Amino acid sequence: MLTNGLHHVAILTNDTDRFTAFYKDVFEATIDASDNEGPVRLTFVTIGTHTELNVFEINGNHQAEHQTPMFGRGRLDHIGLRASSIDTFDKIRDRLINAGASDGFVTDFGPVLSVFFTDPDGLEGEVCVPNPDAESGVRNPPGTPAHRYHG
Repeated sequence: MLTNGLHHVAILTNDTDRFTAFYKDVFEATIDASDNEGPVRLTFVTIGTHTELNVFEINGNHQAEHQTPMFGRGRLDHIGLRASSIDTFDKIRDRLINAGASDGFVTDFGPVLSVFFTDPDGLEGEVCVPNPDAESGVRNPPGTPAHRYHG
């Protein structure tokens, strides 16, 4: 394989400070740089060892206000983040619930557990972690409740 993961996802927002506060509070992301010069504000939000969100706030651009249902959003539908462990997954899940960004439902996809969230700009995301209760060869459809959280 010639690549080793995702480098960044570029995201539009109308409120960089609100956006970065959410990702700092919930995911302990770090803000590496922010350029406030001119009509475009670009901020780099590190969310993993080699992964960042490149957040653009552009004067007069209203694309961040347009929300459509999942799988109707065009080429980029949602972002998927990987928790570093089941313990951090639980911590993130609790923070998402406390922030009002998720109902906390955990899907058991078989090899992976997943919780969905919506950030302050309406961008939907998912946090995934390897399932410690996975059974070899078992894959489950979306909406399958994870017994460790719903059982």
